[in-house]
Amino acid sequence: MGESAMSGTSGGANEAMAVPGLPADWHLMATEKIVTGVDQVKVKTAGPAIGIARTAVFGMLAALLAVIAVPLFLIGLVRLLNTIIPSGVWLVYLILGGLFLALGGFLWSRRPRRAAS
Repeated sequence: MGESAMSGTSGGANEAMAVPGLPADWHLMATEKIVTGVDQVKVKTAGPAIGIARTAVFGMLAALLAVIAVPLFLIGLVRLLNTIIPSGVWLVYLILGGLFLALGGFLWSRRPRRAAS
């Protein structure tokens, strides 16, 4: 009796999973479709968000390094030119000032026409 009761119970569980008109593994197919859908949503949302976050972090890191590197480079350039040109630091300032004035004039000439209005 115990054996027939057990087989009847396990057979009832399998029969409860069977739905008329659907394949026997419909629950596996439904689970696979849900998992596939969730994965597609994850790829379409989290993927670009992670890319944007990485770009922002690396951009801020590059900006921070540039803010540190540019003044140090200019200080080193002034000291190097002051050593090479021994007539005084005023000549180094004049050369670098003329260089930056020419660079600024060039960049100003390349701006869009309506940008300064």
